[in-house]
Amino acid sequence: MTALDNATPEEFRRRYEELRAGAHEKSPRLAQAAKEPSNPARIKPKKVLHREIIPGGWYWGMVIPRGRTLRIVNGGTGSVSALFWNIDDTSERYNAGDTVKVQWHANLSKGRVLFSDMGRVLMSITDDTTAGRHDFIAGGSTPFSNSRRYGDNTLRNSRDNFRLAVGKYGMGVKDVPPCVTFFAGVMVGEDGHLAWTGGHDKAGDYVDLRAEMNVLAVLSNCPHPLDPSPVYAPKAVEAIVWDSPEPDEDDLCRTATEEAVRGFENTDPLFGSKA
Repeated sequence: MTALDNATPEEFRRRYEELRAGAHEKSPRLAQAAKEPSNPARIKPKKVLHREIIPGGWYWGMVIPRGRTLRIVNGGTGSVSALFWNIDDTSERYNAGDTVKVQWHANLSKGRVLFSDMGRVLMSITDDTTAGRHDFIAGGSTPFSNSRRYGDNTLRNSRDNFRLAVGKYGMGVKDVPPCVTFFAGVMVGEDGHLAWTGGHDKAGDYVDLRAEMNVLAVLSNCPHPLDPSPVYAPKAVEAIVWDSPEPDEDDLCRTATEEAVRGFENTDPLFGSKA
């Protein structure tokens, strides 16, 4: 039994406010780090393990071993939806709700992590040239969203792309949770509605995601459902898997927040040590 088992609603509220305030006190450090890319913009050729161009509308998937990094490079139109699974046990997958809720923030950038539905860390955001212009709330495109936006539900969409990708690994529609969409600016207004703030990213922008488990990563290069453009014309993006440096004791993603520290305490014992 813990001290909270007999807590009153007022005590729960006080504890909530303490945790929330503590999390936001760390925001300036993370905000500053987000403005300072740390990984090399140009990866040395000998460090590249795999690279592939993903045409507009299509998808890509690959197993990324723990400690390696996936770089997603914007082709100019943004909106790359992504999902992640623990390939050693695919019942464990990316959890959008916990990733936002546990870190007390919906605009996640360098120094933040992506949580699984078991409280472990799947990926760390080790670099981000967009300073967090990503969508962790709205999800990816569907036949319905394409029909509403473009008048054509036969256009390729992220929901079906994910279903096709996971089918190759023995999974089905029940294994496809809500996704994250990189390079898609979405903000929550004071009235609770989601607003599109995209259009600021440029070709060459990138986000680096270091695998903290052996991860199946799937990307879908389809327009975001809130993108106001009336034309379905996603440009090609690039996926690069590279041999990134081993995290040190002061690694930002591992030490910036108490929530991340706990996530790694849940993750590292699976492998005996840190990556």
